[in-house]
Amino acid sequence: MIRMSFRVASLAALVALSLPALQSAAQQNVPPAPAAPAAEPGTPSAPAATAPVFPKADPANFTAASPTKEAVNAFLSASWGYDEARIWQVQAIQKTSVEGVSKVLVYIGDKTGKQKPAGLQFFVLPDGQHIIAGEELIPFGEHPYAEYRSKMQQQADGPYRGGAGKDFEIVEFADYQCPHCKEAQANMEKLGTDFPKARIVFENFPLTQHPEAATAAAYGVCVAKLGGSSAFFQFTTAVFDGQDGLATPDGATLTLNSAVTKAGLDPAKVTECSKLPATASTVEASVKLAKDVNVNQTPTLLVNGRQVPANAPYDTIKQIVQYQEKLDGISQ
Repeated sequence: MIRMSFRVASLAALVALSLPALQSAAQQNVPPAPAAPAAEPGTPSAPAATAPVFPKADPANFTAASPTKEAVNAFLSASWGYDEARIWQVQAIQKTSVEGVSKVLVYIGDKTGKQKPAGLQFFVLPDGQHIIAGEELIPFGEHPYAEYRSKMQQQADGPYRGGAGKDFEIVEFADYQCPHCKEAQANMEKLGTDFPKARIVFENFPLTQHPEAATAAAYGVCVAKLGGSSAFFQFTTAVFDGQDGLATPDGATLTLNSAVTKAGLDPAKVTECSKLPATASTVEASVKLAKDVNVNQTPTLLVNGRQVPANAPYDTIKQIVQYQEKLDGISQ
């Protein structure tokens, strides 16, 4: 048995693409770390960082028949292959005391040596299709995003822009009262420009801590119903631009009605529609869809089923989208 302290991966560490800070960014404002002092003239420069050398894996630590090392590497390649600097080594695949459950241990490093090497531990379930990492249940396999991709194709029926086909689909789960959702709209615009073939879908995910988010979502459903996708995205832009107005019920009414007008629709008709049970059911269905695919925060994208924080640095998002295109055989 390997005796070493391993950092148990959360969803952020394992699949959310080296962006763990973004998992809690919506609720935190962390001051930047102080800058390092400048070196004195004539001070020798530090040696160049080099890629870590992992210890040789011991065959005695591969006691489970499933999954194979090849299957684990295929999964990690699908999850991390977009980052050419990422390196890893499967260190152990072990039986556990629970029949059919295997424990996998992986070393992770960076070719540049700039990031400190770390250990990752997760458990593969008997179905061979899911893992538990930290407190998260995550799809596993050579094509880990296929199940969620299929679910998005079947159920993500919100307003969309871009391509009409569903082979290349980016689904945004957002909350109109979420500040980071507002910030992410710049990324959404860039995605539309850089990936014109993508079908970019908006799905409501109003969070319970935002009291006016559900009302805003209901208005959005009705704008789309009465005016189509073009009117919907005009409305959405206006709501995010005036997001501060959603802080109170009266302010929300004024903000939403103004956004409806900017979208070219009648606020009275949209207000009436927003109060219908069918409208509430549509919002609830979108929230359920988010939960069914393990979305637990906003803003989140599903890129052909692959979760990506929508407020990540745009260059990283673009890199991931391009990599997922490649994995799914989508031509540019």
